[in-house]
Amino acid sequence: MTVSRAIVVLDDANDVAEEAARRVAETASEAVAARGRFVFVLSGGSTPKALYARLASSPWRDTLPWDRTLIFFGDERCVPPDHPESNYAMAVETLLSKVPIPRRNVHRMKGELHDAAAGAAAYEAEMRGALGALEAPAFDFVLLGLGTDGHTASLFPGTAALAVADRWVAANFVPKLDAWRLTLTFPALAAARRIAFLVTGADKAAVAAEAFGDAPRLSSHPAGRVAAPRGRVEVLLDRMAGGVRSRIESE
Repeated sequence: MTVSRAIVVLDDANDVAEEAARRVAETASEAVAARGRFVFVLSGGSTPKALYARLASSPWRDTLPWDRTLIFFGDERCVPPDHPESNYAMAVETLLSKVPIPRRNVHRMKGELHDAAAGAAAYEAEMRGALGALEAPAFDFVLLGLGTDGHTASLFPGTAALAVADRWVAANFVPKLDAWRLTLTFPALAAARRIAFLVTGADKAAVAAEAFGDAPRLSSHPAGRVAAPRGRVEVLLDRMAGGVRSRIESE
């Protein structure tokens, strides 16, 4: 599979966060002008925290169209919403509690449900209700990260969710973590208008080169399989993550 993407290497993690904030704002303005709303998918983990801090501060806090923004999540751990490992809890702490977004505009994955499959089905139903009767969700901007094993969202190597082709959301058991996760699927991500991977740190350099480089290696890393045929995929790296820059190519 050939995936078209743009690779951008910036000086450091702060520059990655600043550039990501600029692109979020740009996309939000375009989306509201074209369709009256901005559909924004947040990512978990530690890397996006710097971006969220910027979006929660001037000038972005005061200029982004928060009342027209719909928030969704790319994945969630199967924990309560106030749990320290919850992606939702992190987003609330760093961003959502600090900006004037209506509560009804925030759609979280209910990871606390006892049945993960039921949680996945409930989230897909909620997405369909919020976005309308669409064949695909058509997110305006999706944030994604990259794990050192090549996973993104909760699409881990060798797990069942990688093969899901008929749903937007899947419950995914991750043997190495001995835990269930809720995650958007490849088909849901493929409908996005814009996807941005935020990748920082020297520990991500080798896997970034493999996931976003030579096409024959793409199948071994879920992140490398993310495509947006009607949109664009961008990879924003700091120089430490882009340290194997000669091996990273725009396909």
